Amino acid sequence: MINRVLIRIKVVQLLYSYLLTQSEFKIEPPIENPSRDKKYGYDLYLDLLMLILEMSGLDVSSGRRQSPLRGIALNKHIDRNALARSLNSIDEIRTIILRDRSGVAQFDSVIPAIYDAIPTLPAYKSYVRIKKPELKDDVALWVSIVTNLIADNPQFMAVARKNPDFTLAGFTRGVNSLLHTLNEYNDNRTLFNHARHALDYSLDKAHELYYRLLLLSVEITRMQDQRLDAAKHKYLPSDEDLHPNMRFVENKFVKALTDNADFQAYVDGKKLTWDADVLLLRGLLDKIIESDLYTEYMSNPKEPDFEADCNFWRQVYKTIILPGDELAEALESKSVYWNDDIHVMGTFVLKTIRRFAQSATGGTDVRLLPQFKDEEDSRFGPSLFELAVKHCDEYRELIDSFVNEHRWDAERLAFMDIVIMVTAITELMNFPAIPIAVTLNEYIEIANAYSTPRSGAFINGILYSVINHLKEEGKLIKG
Repeated sequence: MINRVLIRIKVVQLLYSYLLTQSEFKIEPPIENPSRDKKYGYDLYLDLLMLILEMSGLDVSSGRRQSPLRGIALNKHIDRNALARSLNSIDEIRTIILRDRSGVAQFDSVIPAIYDAIPTLPAYKSYVRIKKPELKDDVALWVSIVTNLIADNPQFMAVARKNPDFTLAGFTRGVNSLLHTLNEYNDNRTLFNHARHALDYSLDKAHELYYRLLLLSVEITRMQDQRLDAAKHKYLPSDEDLHPNMRFVENKFVKALTDNADFQAYVDGKKLTWDADVLLLRGLLDKIIESDLYTEYMSNPKEPDFEADCNFWRQVYKTIILPGDELAEALESKSVYWNDDIHVMGTFVLKTIRRFAQSATGGTDVRLLPQFKDEEDSRFGPSLFELAVKHCDEYRELIDSFVNEHRWDAERLAFMDIVIMVTAITELMNFPAIPIAVTLNEYIEIANAYSTPRSGAFINGILYSVINHLKEEGKLIKG
């Protein structure tokens, strides 16, 4: 019942929130009106960050410079390590690379010697004995590399002095800034677990909304029944008060829904109610009573049949309840997850009422829609999210290569666009049963709805380039 359209939207939203907060490392911002020491220190700080990426096997020049490690056997223990991948995922770092703002090339002559010396460090010898190094282990190794092979390296210092802006105080400041960034990292496991639980909770809340929307028909009918009963017992009741038209409160669809076993079990189990929203119920009831739809329904001389009663409520939902601002405002105050769910869940409410109308047994055989169509759909959201997090750096690099090729301004790209493309590539690469066209169309629609006016066309162009590249590489084999 929760379809993949809604699942994709929720994965993109939660991935966006997670990636905004997940960076283990906080890059120091530029200093306004810096002194000479501070200016050189900050420039060296950025260069050293690039040097870590370079020695970790990552391209920091976007193809504009040949790495000094080219032709050297790469050290498998530090190649593309977790620390480097985390740094590489930070927007400030990506901007430096895409804009070629780093001066790391000045150290090309000493980088190979530093790289070759890494295995001599006691910290490295301890590191390689760890069966599955964690980020904290990477941090400890790189702190040792920076301290022993860079900060106290006469050859590195000699190269640094060739920079006309060099100052000794600035050099010390730059090295200390890097060590501070490394030592102040955050463990993302807690953030990841929170995001995963939030995804599950969001999908559960969407399912709850489906039942809450159906429950509105029952609660509104109950309120009208109470009004009619109160009118009978007022001081001077009219003949109309004493003998009201009961067609609305005796609606056969509402009766069948109330008696439905699936409905009863969920509503009772979750203790769902609209009791705290009397004003909403009253407002919706008044709108229904004032509508031409209600007038026509109540004045029909024919005895109402089950199908007609179902169709009446289907039209009430379609034209009065679902489009109304009152319901949207009430839902927004109840759950932040329901802002984007009401349209999809409303569609499934209308589908459910149609199924009641088509029942040959007055609705007794109707099963309400399950949370997911099948087990595969139930796993789709969590798998998509986890794989997007796992491969985020890899897919981000792929995106950046085509952004640069098409001469887009990387600094002006909406972060939501990046998240949408990472999720789309995750789906393309890891869900072979989903056709390429379906994935493309779904994420372009998400971009049109949740990002900038130009995002749909931009994402379409970049994803087509990525797809063609992956096919040429033999990494994407599906239609």
